[in-house]
Amino acid sequence: MSDDFTPYALVADDDALIRMDAADILEHAGFRVHEAPGVDEALAILKNEAEGIQLLFTDVQMPPGELNGFHLAKECARMWPHIRILVASGMIEPKEGDLPEGAVFVKKPFSDEVVYDHLQNILPDGAKPERLKKRAK
Repeated sequence: MSDDFTPYALVADDDALIRMDAADILEHAGFRVHEAPGVDEALAILKNEAEGIQLLFTDVQMPPGELNGFHLAKECARMWPHIRILVASGMIEPKEGDLPEGAVFVKKPFSDEVVYDHLQNILPDGAKPERLKKRAK
């Protein structure tokens, strides 16, 4: 990733520990990270910061509220098509039509390497992380 522009990722997950872990993985892959504990907060960040956000990493289940991570992913793809999307869950497998075109599903628990491999596949050539920095466990 270019030194003059460090892109943002948005991590949306209601579980603070998982959200922090995902944010840490993405920081080690070269992103600055916004965090949101729910769909409403994530949408607010997207409305204000979408231009600088390159990646949405969202959990599926995020109570309270009627919207889930699938809804967030679809809205993000519709409103901000430049943002790449990873959707994660340990409980729900996506069915046909759940994910917007180009979005990738990650099964929880996920590892640094799994997330990094997906980043290599979904990010455009000029934005792919060069390498994953090892982080302390």
